[in-house]
Amino acid sequence: MGNIVVNGRTIEVNEEGYLANEADWSEDVAHTLAEAEGLAMTGQHWEIVHFLREYYKMHQIAPMIKILLKTVGQKIGPDSGPMHYVYSLFPEGPAKQACKIAGLPRPTGCV
Repeated sequence: MGNIVVNGRTIEVNEEGYLANEADWSEDVAHTLAEAEGLAMTGQHWEIVHFLREYYKMHQIAPMIKILLKTVGQKIGPDSGPMHYVYSLFPEGPAKQACKIAGLPRPTGCV
């Protein structure tokens, strides 16, 4: 286990950098996690992060990649290449990187 410090508050993360307690998440925490991943959050990043958090809140599991891509495709249009779009925002993968920034547990089956 490790820690990150956000606004003077120490927050526990696991050895992979995921929050130990989902309730510790805030947008400030997300910014800190994103910076550690080498990402600067934009409106497009936030749309995906908030979608992931809402989906998790409703289903208690992160969405499968095909559900995320379908949702993104509906928003940006299927011809815009939702897979390319999502990976341009989260180059380490939406399952791994976006869920981490969204404060969600590491998805099962994620390598």
